[in-house]
Amino acid sequence: MLITQKKQYALRAIFELAKQQGEEPVKTSIIAEAQAIPLRFLEVIMGQMKRAGVVASKRGFFGGYTLVDPPEQIRVGDIFRALDKVEKAEVCMSCASKGNCPFLGNCVFMGLWDQAQLAVNSVYDQMTIQALIDQENMMTGTEN
Repeated sequence: MLITQKKQYALRAIFELAKQQGEEPVKTSIIAEAQAIPLRFLEVIMGQMKRAGVVASKRGFFGGYTLVDPPEQIRVGDIFRALDKVEKAEVCMSCASKGNCPFLGNCVFMGLWDQAQLAVNSVYDQMTIQALIDQENMMTGTEN
């Protein structure tokens, strides 16, 4: 699972939303400023997170975003998978040539790439947004 800038922004956005979440929805401008994410890019990402069921939105002056599930139930892998448009087992995620691989289906390295991908996914799936918030609180000496 390649960690693109978009995935980094999405993770930071959900992280900030979890930190800011209370009774009222959180505006994208607050998330963007806190996490140094370009606002237009964040709006696209939040739209994708909404379609994936990670966040809910409310329109209007008092509008913004809220998490659908509590932070302890949202895994980093869930966020990354929500942004992945195509998850096909037959596509080699590590091949630089992607769709034009001359060895597709007959690649000696495919098992290696698959094992590495499973290991990476396991790490992402073990880490929740709440665990990241807890880590930040320990680093900064604050508690929520």
